[in-house]
Amino acid sequence: MNATSTADTINWRSLLYVPVTSQRFVDKAHTRGADAIQLDIEDSIPPGEKDEARRMLPAAIDLVAGRGIDVVVRINRPWRIAVRDLEVAVRPGVRALALPKIASADHVRMIDEVVTEVEAAAGMAAGSVRFIAMVETAAGFWRLQEIAAASPRIVALTLGSEDFAASSGIPPEPQLQLVANQMTVLAARAAGVLPLGLVGSIANYRDQSAFRNVVTASRQQGFVGASCIHPSQVPIVNEGFSPSAEEVDRAQRMLSDFDAAVAAGIGAVEFDGQMVDEPIVERSRAILRSHAAAQRAS
Repeated sequence: MNATSTADTINWRSLLYVPVTSQRFVDKAHTRGADAIQLDIEDSIPPGEKDEARRMLPAAIDLVAGRGIDVVVRINRPWRIAVRDLEVAVRPGVRALALPKIASADHVRMIDEVVTEVEAAAGMAAGSVRFIAMVETAAGFWRLQEIAAASPRIVALTLGSEDFAASSGIPPEPQLQLVANQMTVLAARAAGVLPLGLVGSIANYRDQSAFRNVVTASRQQGFVGASCIHPSQVPIVNEGFSPSAEEVDRAQRMLSDFDAAVAAGIGAVEFDGQMVDEPIVERSRAILRSHAAAQRAS
């Protein structure tokens, strides 16, 4: 279980994909307002440009990390390519690796072994680079819980809606992938890692109203952040995964009343017409923690 420090040290509401071969996008990445920049050497890079992407990656990492932004690198899935990616991507300045199409806990552990070796060769502390486990196939889906707990490097679990739709035959619609999304959130929470993702597709970034609805529904389902494929999505995601002013105010008032009741030797208190006890209060504490983290990221 990885609950020790994940929620306290990492708050990724928005993770913006940036193809590493696009220098102008890399140059502007730090201005987009995302909590993390995902330097991509996977799907956004054509097969013939993978070597060039690896060549450009170290400078891109240094540039973005040097601006004070968390850097995530999304590597490729095929083993021969993945190992070559890891040898370049594991370096100071990289907060995490996004691992696509994770199939099993053993898959994660094998990547962990390679990363440990590269860290040592680079003089980095063991465990410096964390993992986002991306489950994107029907086969991987049935191993969600073991994947989420496979390595202490894992800080987040996500279900890749588009790839999962292709693998499962279930379109990436909220009502159709409801069970899959709920199970992803529960597997992440059980392992003490962050549930990242959206309950619908991120592909149609031009319809901002529809996208905002997807983000709202995703937070309601228990997700705490999501990837963005276009800068216009970042402010919507940041807002959608941050508590509203009304939520923060209510949480603060509830905690104040509850703390006063506890001090008086009372275990439950009536608040706004509702009986409030420890489980309900813990949700208010979570809202205030999320608010504090969002304030730090702003």
